[in-house]
Amino acid sequence: MTPRSASLLALTTAILAETSATTALKASHGFTRLWPSVTVVLGYAIAFYCMTIALRTLPIGVVYAVWSGVGIVLISLLGWLVYRERLDAAALAGIALICAGVLVNQIFSHSAAH
Repeated sequence: MTPRSASLLALTTAILAETSATTALKASHGFTRLWPSVTVVLGYAIAFYCMTIALRTLPIGVVYAVWSGVGIVLISLLGWLVYRERLDAAALAGIALICAGVLVNQIFSHSAAH
């Protein structure tokens, strides 16, 4: 595995851990429920550790943009699926713009390749 592919795998793991932690954050009810609270703490710890691995070869701006952008989209989707939260047209348009930004960054930016 190349250093770049290891960084991308670490970034993917960070995104998945962060979205799990954020989803559990709502279920923890202000840290009054044990297992969702444990999931929050472990999820964020894993996310930040994996992000440090991704930062070994990828620029911080790229890592953070992808991590936060993809995280927002996944959290919005999980909020809709798990908690039955509704998204209006403006929210959906904003999410589409975030997706477009991440794609532009990944496809056209030379920073992502460094």
